[in-house]
Amino acid sequence: MIQRRKLLKTGAAVALAAPVLNSQAQQTVTLKFHTFMAPMSNVWLNMHKAWMNKVEKDSGGRIKFEAYPAMQLGGTPVQLYDQVRDGVVDVVWTLPGSTAGRFPRVEVFELPFMMTNAEATSKAYWEYIQTMAADEFKDTQVIALQVHGPGVIHTTDKPVKNTADMKGLKVRAPTRQITKLLGTLGAIPVGMPLPGIPDALSKGTINGAVVPWEVVPSVKVNELTKYHAEFDPAGGSLYTTTFVMAMNKAKYNALPADLKKVIDDNSGIETSGWLGKVQQEGDVAGRKSASDRNNTIFTISAEEAQDFRRKSRSLEIEWIEDMNKRGFDGRKLIDTARALIEKHTKAQETSAKKPAKKA
Repeated sequence: MIQRRKLLKTGAAVALAAPVLNSQAQQTVTLKFHTFMAPMSNVWLNMHKAWMNKVEKDSGGRIKFEAYPAMQLGGTPVQLYDQVRDGVVDVVWTLPGSTAGRFPRVEVFELPFMMTNAEATSKAYWEYIQTMAADEFKDTQVIALQVHGPGVIHTTDKPVKNTADMKGLKVRAPTRQITKLLGTLGAIPVGMPLPGIPDALSKGTINGAVVPWEVVPSVKVNELTKYHAEFDPAGGSLYTTTFVMAMNKAKYNALPADLKKVIDDNSGIETSGWLGKVQQEGDVAGRKSASDRNNTIFTISAEEAQDFRRKSRSLEIEWIEDMNKRGFDGRKLIDTARALIEKHTKAQETSAKKPAKKA
């Protein structure tokens, strides 16, 4: 009799728990994704939408996204990180450098002639944050960290072929370090978010902008400028910009374990490298959008790039001193970033040389 009562109690407990367990197993979540990128941009279509689609598929449809490009939920690009930190939205993709000096250790990747290619540098960026600056984005759940392809100089009325041609040009800059870079080259830097470029160019507020080829069509730089100065890869890349894709920490922590795993499986070093790779692949179409309009594209040679390097060398010294004042070892940070970029670049080159596996 006692044994029968125990069985009945156990059965009742299981029956009561079953709906709860079943509810957890079937829980669905809707996440609001917010960014400043235009809805027809390469970044939005081939990176953000592709990532969201994969997460939805991997979750069996239990994670769904409400997608909001072009700041459709309000605010300014500068406010995106705080929006996700505060839970106004659930996931964002934004520039840490939009808020000058707030994420200082990230800036190492924006220093002149640091980057190699976007995939390798993005992987280096991820590893660097995990090992050297884990608290930089402590207020959010970081999904990916990446950079774009080599920066290009675009101008309205005057071609840039050397550093002397930069003198006096009013040029849009995206972040603190790139603003400093333009200043050392003799330009007059004008800081503004990406969406402000078309209006500023059309009104003559600026004479040019620095953006990668990939983003050119989405902000009509191919239509509003006539001249484009790119750098021969042999001479290095003038600059790049860092990005972060982050999720609200409380929202992430509230996910059931299996949905957390879906987010985790679509986060990290490989996702970072993939985002960088896809963004740089968009450079081909962006460049074509300018050449199709018969704009003038000038390639700055490796030899001429040396003058750009010389004139911008002071930025590295200033950055190291700034980090030291903040209590970080600036030299160690920059040496680590360079070593990681070299490591991932070599790994990428080795992988590219491997013969394809036979089916």
